[in-house]
Amino acid sequence: MRQRRVPKSKSNKAVRVRLQKPDFYLFFFALALLAFGLLMVLDAGAFRSFKYTENAFHFVLQQLRWALIGCVLAYITIRIPFTFWKKYANLAMAVSLGLLIMVFLNGIGTNGSVRWVKIAGIQFQPSEFCKLALIVFYAKILDRRPVRTLKDLIIPLGVLIPVMLLVFKQPDLGTTMVIGLTAVAMLLQTELPTRWFAITAPVVAVALYFLIRHTEYQWQRILVWFDPWKYAANEGLQVVNAQIAFGTGGIFGVGLGQSLQKFGFLPENYTDTIFAIVGEEFGFLGSIALIALFVCLFVRCYKMSRLCPDRFGRLLGYGITSALAIQTVINLAVVTGVMPLTGITLPLISYGGSSLSVTLAELGIILNISRYRKPKVTTEIPQQSRQVTV
Repeated sequence: MRQRRVPKSKSNKAVRVRLQKPDFYLFFFALALLAFGLLMVLDAGAFRSFKYTENAFHFVLQQLRWALIGCVLAYITIRIPFTFWKKYANLAMAVSLGLLIMVFLNGIGTNGSVRWVKIAGIQFQPSEFCKLALIVFYAKILDRRPVRTLKDLIIPLGVLIPVMLLVFKQPDLGTTMVIGLTAVAMLLQTELPTRWFAITAPVVAVALYFLIRHTEYQWQRILVWFDPWKYAANEGLQVVNAQIAFGTGGIFGVGLGQSLQKFGFLPENYTDTIFAIVGEEFGFLGSIALIALFVCLFVRCYKMSRLCPDRFGRLLGYGITSALAIQTVINLAVVTGVMPLTGITLPLISYGGSSLSVTLAELGIILNISRYRKPKVTTEIPQQSRQVTV
């Protein structure tokens, strides 16, 4: 096994640990979710796919293409030492900010809601790339200089606020929430007193209320959330039909492929609200099983991050896992009616190329972090090792 020097940070000292294999359980949970997601995209999207393209396999083939791209990205990120990303954190953050600005330029931004950019024939969502870039950037600056005072928040907030405003302006409130909550989760790993977060929360809540109250379509979503059946014929159609899907599924579900809601009744049934189709076809027990699989994945990701001997690696893994977990919770809460409607996908399950490929690349980074996990204590002295930082 080749020897490779891993750069050390200012706050860490170099040690030598044995390079492990990527964590099998993490890999298995991710692969199981990916396979189930492809199955559900085929199932839920077949009708709409045939309706618009006369090919029932159009959406799943597109998803499979992005899954293959994502697997290639995951293979690359598994092979590259996680410390590599620290070198280019500033560049990645600058590029992501540039892409978010390009979204609003005529001839580049597409799809009306202005969330996509099309470059060289490839259409993608810059906000997906921005989430990862922000996590890498935060891991770098928090590793170099832990936040102890309010003055130390100048750089983190100076980057976070413009990003959130640009994403909110697209408009994409769901992704804005994911970015903001991920940043908070990473800042909670610093030495800033917890009481400051408690003081800040009401201020942020008031600001968010002000923004939503003065944005007509978002305030309408709040009204729909309070009484979806009152707006069942228009704005509440998605929420109401999701509830019908869960109710129809009952405990055991109607069976794979037997959903009625996928035949044009439930909007976005293969993207944002695909979990409702899972509830209809697999029932309450199947829904709980899918949630349990997500929990197993995130617990394993957190564990691998915690076992990393390098603080940058721990922060990076923690940030990525938190972002995926927050996005999952928000999607499930929206589809089940616990939260107002937001356009956000279910990781690894929903149709969406940018989200899927970036998610797989992120999981590849965590799998690479798992290779540097602290080995179990043994009486043997490892003959081959690589230098990492703690």
